[in-house]
Amino acid sequence: MIYLDYNATTPLCEPARAAMLPFLGEKFGNPSSVHTAGREARAAIDDARDRLADLLGAKAHELTFTSGGTEANNLAILGLARSRATRGKHVISAKTEHHAVLNTIEHLEKREGFEVAWLRVSQAGRVDLDQLADTIRDDTVLVSIMHANNETGVIQPLPEISEICRARGVLLHSDMVQSFGKLDVSLVDAASFAAHKFYGPKGAGLLFLRSGIPIEPIHFGGAHENQRRAGTENVAAIAGMAVAAELVERDREQEQARQGNLRDKLWQEISAMISPVVQNGDTQRRLANTLNISLPALDSETMLMALDLEGVCASSGSACMVGSVLASHVLLAMGLPLAFARSAIRFSIGKYTTEEEISATSGIVSEIVQRTNAKRSEKTVPV
Repeated sequence: MIYLDYNATTPLCEPARAAMLPFLGEKFGNPSSVHTAGREARAAIDDARDRLADLLGAKAHELTFTSGGTEANNLAILGLARSRATRGKHVISAKTEHHAVLNTIEHLEKREGFEVAWLRVSQAGRVDLDQLADTIRDDTVLVSIMHANNETGVIQPLPEISEICRARGVLLHSDMVQSFGKLDVSLVDAASFAAHKFYGPKGAGLLFLRSGIPIEPIHFGGAHENQRRAGTENVAAIAGMAVAAELVERDREQEQARQGNLRDKLWQEISAMISPVVQNGDTQRRLANTLNISLPALDSETMLMALDLEGVCASSGSACMVGSVLASHVLLAMGLPLAFARSAIRFSIGKYTTEEEISATSGIVSEIVQRTNAKRSEKTVPV
């Protein structure tokens, strides 16, 4: 199997697995219990929180552990917007966001009386900074713009966005699920992360929230996580997340350079063998591991099924649509033609990807296109 879907999820690295195992066995205590077993579990959570805070340049109490990126996004958007509803009910975002952000903001709009302004993005996938500045109003309480797009890899100019928001006194949240371990992360007011995107376990994530910013919880129970997120913490997953984060950050610069070379090689080989084919998104300001292309002669579903039969795992974009293959909402928001959005394929590279796998994949893509074109030609030949 050739796995080129690392933006969907990554394999659990062995050091993270090893860190988790004691808390799946003999160290099973509830971290809220006061006895020895409970204190042992609590110490593991505290240690992981300290280590993650060091990596992020944050304070330990600014981190809230969640079940993943989706919950972190929900907590940030719902919790921050609701806590400021008496000041205003205007929220700003972009249509290229992950559905964990899009659907949460749409809930505020449809169910809780918030007004939402959606920013334009260029054909390269970057937000319009002038429009952002012009869209902020006196009653704007939150802006949510992701750092790096999960489908195209396009990186948004967060420092400039943050400067605009800060000057107007508006909070900025960023979905940083795809950027940690790939980019130098500069924290804004609130940021979401997910362990399984950087070789940690599924079911673990965190929300960074800058000190002094109030937030309303979105579910209720005990006083866990500084009363921000009720529920017994997933001790094993949190321990694994901290170890995985340290490892991916340790090797980040060298590994991202390697992955960028592999991505460029894949594009060069595919584009040399196939026409028409186009790259989608900003080709300069993007994640080193992500290549999003459109093959207008083929729809995404046909290509993905054919790739799977050849042992190649790729994606049409977000993996969170329960196996559905739809026209990419990201590419449509970028103004690409429907035929391009319906034929998009995302290859995302990771630390176990080899040069041999890249060459094999480009050859397989070419063969699929040639085979499909041959079948179409046969159908059009008069009998």
